[in-house]
Amino acid sequence: MRISDISQDCQQMKRDSIASTSKTETAPLNSKLPRVGTTIFTVMSTLASEKSAVNLGQGFPDFDCDPALVDAVSHAMKSGFNQYPPMPGVPALRQAIATKIGVVYGHQYDPATDITVTAGATQGLLTAIMCAVHPGDEVIVIEPAYDSYVPAIELAGGKPVLVQMVLGANGYSIPWDRIAAAVNSRTRMIMINSPHNPTGSVLGLADIEALKTIVRGTDILILSDEVYEHMVFDGARHESVCRHPELAARAFVVSSFGKTYHVTGWKIGYVAAPPALSAEFRKVHQYSVFTVNTPVQHGIAQYMQNPAPYLDLPAFYQRKRDLFRDGLKNTRFKLLPADGTYFLCVDYSAISSLSEADFAIWLTSEIGVAAIPVSAFYQSPRESGIVRFCFAKQDQTLQLALDRLAKI
Repeated sequence: MRISDISQDCQQMKRDSIASTSKTETAPLNSKLPRVGTTIFTVMSTLASEKSAVNLGQGFPDFDCDPALVDAVSHAMKSGFNQYPPMPGVPALRQAIATKIGVVYGHQYDPATDITVTAGATQGLLTAIMCAVHPGDEVIVIEPAYDSYVPAIELAGGKPVLVQMVLGANGYSIPWDRIAAAVNSRTRMIMINSPHNPTGSVLGLADIEALKTIVRGTDILILSDEVYEHMVFDGARHESVCRHPELAARAFVVSSFGKTYHVTGWKIGYVAAPPALSAEFRKVHQYSVFTVNTPVQHGIAQYMQNPAPYLDLPAFYQRKRDLFRDGLKNTRFKLLPADGTYFLCVDYSAISSLSEADFAIWLTSEIGVAAIPVSAFYQSPRESGIVRFCFAKQDQTLQLALDRLAKI
């Protein structure tokens, strides 16, 4: 069984369901995303469920959030915060976000004009692209890249310009000389992601300086995906664009409460940007989602008064990373660096010569552990013999996966 077969099965089930409920012929529709099918995350999670595999594929925790956060949201509901909030977000939450950014990164955003609460980070990314990218504009995307980037650019009528990271002895890195060479008069935006999904790499100060040099003296915008901002390990600091005024002045910075507080299903995040960029962002935001879940906003605003949950997050996930890495040292996988996020990439070339997609299928079906092929994060086929595991799981889940992987 191949990835394409599973994806086709998912699509066929959808078509069969539609056909069974209606005999009326559907009018033809010219797709805006003709190359897009079922996401790899859905495909692998479906297979994991069918095979009773440990799902280390899709990136979500299998443990609950802090009960105090649920209590805060519940209290907001019971207190009557159940109607539309202001379009850009509840003022108390925008203030809490601005305060956090100021304390952690030293940059002052005005909560009234510069912070917008979004229905998850993916909506924030899409909205930033839709408000800034016009037909014919080019957007530089660094691969491997999260799968929503390119479709969002195409929906805006833009052209993705793909530059691949370099895989060396020290893991993945960005070839800034190639980024610079890709810039031209049509370049509207450069997308960066740190800590990086799927590779677990983290941008350092040298990377930030290289980016500054490239955009200096241009009108190029930056879209900085920082949803794993509080998951940087081994004492390193997260080089948020917010730390660097020269970049912050031209950037949309995207983050996610779902990732930070273990509530991915709540779909709530935010975008920080200077006033002129935020004004354009909000024009699109108000006509796409308008605003975001009211009681959740109030609950998170209250919960953020205690910074410990996000300040303690690096140690929390580093322990899980180390547990998982230590267990994998007893297997035939070669471990790549994991400096941030809750993902770990491994090289399986000593185990199999299968393609990454086929190896992920085999691993899920025969060994009982689901992973994601890193090739799925490229627009064109690119094989490196690497798959990605998610270690945002309970210790017993990770141990069960390790027991199975040790048998390979």
